[in-house]
Amino acid sequence: MTIPLNLPFWKGRRVLLTGHTGFKGAWLSLLLENMGAKVFGVSLAPNTHPNLYEVLSPWTNLKSIFCDIRDRKKLADIVTAVNPEIVIHMAAQPLVRESYQSPVETIETNVMGTVNLLDSLQLVANVTAILIVTSDKVYANHSSNMNMTEDSPLGGHDPYSASKAAAEIVTYSYAQSFFLNRNVSVCSVRAGNVIGGGDWAKDRIIPDLWRAYSSGQTVELRYPEAVRPWQHVLDPLYGYLRYLECMVFAPQDLPRALNFGPPMETIRTVMEVAERFADSLKTQHLWTIKKTDAQLLESTFLSIDSSLAKLQLGWKSMLDVDSAIFWTCKWYKAFKDGQDMLQFSKGQIEDYVSLVNAASISGSVVERQRKYA
Repeated sequence: MTIPLNLPFWKGRRVLLTGHTGFKGAWLSLLLENMGAKVFGVSLAPNTHPNLYEVLSPWTNLKSIFCDIRDRKKLADIVTAVNPEIVIHMAAQPLVRESYQSPVETIETNVMGTVNLLDSLQLVANVTAILIVTSDKVYANHSSNMNMTEDSPLGGHDPYSASKAAAEIVTYSYAQSFFLNRNVSVCSVRAGNVIGGGDWAKDRIIPDLWRAYSSGQTVELRYPEAVRPWQHVLDPLYGYLRYLECMVFAPQDLPRALNFGPPMETIRTVMEVAERFADSLKTQHLWTIKKTDAQLLESTFLSIDSSLAKLQLGWKSMLDVDSAIFWTCKWYKAFKDGQDMLQFSKGQIEDYVSLVNAASISGSVVERQRKYA
């Protein structure tokens, strides 16, 4: 049975969130604001225009601090001044293809940025829980159609995946070496491919398709048969917050890492997602097929087993893939129509919470997904 979030837990709590100007970070900032948390965001300035962080402005309980997490001293000064109780680390170079073009910057950001944050948190007396967000790509994936569990070997063919796997090792090392005796819970989360309104990053299927639709052009699909664990952005974010609650109240009973992804039977190919997104827009001819570059290969099959999160947290995906695509499409169309996107986004959060609350009573959400679409 699904367990809702503990809203009184978050009200007034000091939360340090790195990467708050990114797609997932902005959605998480809005979730935390809605629950009354005092959010301190640390990030680079947004690197796309438009971007969700600015679209959702003005913020009410979010204080933004722009900082490169590779700047160890500046980050340490910020962390000390904020004095957080909860820390969520999302700041990263998040793109596989970008990691081929800038491998050193990717590794510096994703590995040393994590080191700098964890090191600075040793000076914070009030911190109780630290959550490091990595990726489903941390696993040594040999495209063998395996459903990766938290015990699967870590690895990384491309620089991005390798940097995230290294961040996992760093996290475990710091947890055992510096935080265990302080009773500070340090864990990591590995989510599948997220979609949702407000993502304008390059080399991601939904933003690329939306740009193609908006401009009357086409996007090149590099890996149309690649399989990914697609999920709406609110699904893993809700899981992260539920995990943090348990990290504070019952850390001794928790695994140090958890997967958050959809059931294996609902995963889809890139082509299938593109077709469903086009159907939601009532259009076609949004893409062409591009021959892949052998030097920039990505895994053809990715799937993660989230049964441990279900067992430990009472968490599961609220939106199937089709519903997630439909919610995403509705967000972009509302944005194009000039609607108030802060209120629209809050409305989607309210609809999502309604699904969670319904599932906590009945244990079933399938028949309700379309109602809140």
